[in-house]
Amino acid sequence: MMRHHTLVMVLVAGAAILVLMMAKAETMVDGEEETMRQLTAEEARVILQKGTERAFTGEYWDHHEDGTYRCRQCGATLFSSGHKFDSGCGWPSFDDAEPGAVKEVPDADGRRTEIVCAACGGHLGHVFRGEGLTPADTRHCVNSISMTFEPASPPSEKAYFAGGCFWGVEFWFEKEPGVSAAVSGYMGGGTERPSYAEVCSGTTGHVESVEVTFDPTVVSYETLARLFFEIHDPTQVERQGPDVGTQYRSVVFYASDEQRQVAESLIARLEERGYNVATRLEPATTFWRAEDYHQDYYTHKGSTPYCHARVRRFSD
Repeated sequence: MMRHHTLVMVLVAGAAILVLMMAKAETMVDGEEETMRQLTAEEARVILQKGTERAFTGEYWDHHEDGTYRCRQCGATLFSSGHKFDSGCGWPSFDDAEPGAVKEVPDADGRRTEIVCAACGGHLGHVFRGEGLTPADTRHCVNSISMTFEPASPPSEKAYFAGGCFWGVEFWFEKEPGVSAAVSGYMGGGTERPSYAEVCSGTTGHVESVEVTFDPTVVSYETLARLFFEIHDPTQVERQGPDVGTQYRSVVFYASDEQRQVAESLIARLEERGYNVATRLEPATTFWRAEDYHQDYYTHKGSTPYCHARVRRFSD
């Protein structure tokens, strides 16, 4: 009889665990994988025991950076910085949450409405309506300690330039403010994943090129294109200084019609100044990253380019 009673208890417990697991799975937001982290004593007091941090003391109450606020316990997305506003209450305030991210439940005090993370159930704070503080007429009042912040990634664009040996071109672009990366590689040919030896043979049609990743809010494409025309000689044909071959030809590989128009305008201005510009304009194709030993060549060598020096060719 005792064995039968024990078996029933085990089955009931197993069923309860299964129900809890199913309920937990239903709380996942947009397919995000929940990763529970170990909380500090103060974090647990607020998130698990539904405590409240003191007003005007939290990390995010006066925080204005662009980005995303996530659940400190499981990492699920909760709020966007675009919905954050200054309510003057001393806690982070948001007039809306990400879809399905926050769950509203009656507070134990019988008066307020508590908000919890829909993914893990962690306590966030309370929601208030009817205050007229924003057009949404909603204030999610959240404890800073219930959240973490993920800064927004800066905007970025790509530009591709070929002006002789990619070591020197990469060197100059890496120095330009607003450029987050300059990578040596190959573009303009028909062979997939070409090697340096294949490109140098002249049989693949590729050009030694540099992929420039930049923040257009910091540096414009025109500034980068001007730099390109000033760090190599755009009048030389299929060579750059001592480097001779089709892989060293001068090319602007444009990634958009806007980039093409900017390059055309700069070439026209150079020709007005008497330069016989040999630089070709071609649409960007697949960029193949060069071998690792070509990346940051002059940085590792501790020297400067021997065939790329800046010559001011524009009067303004």
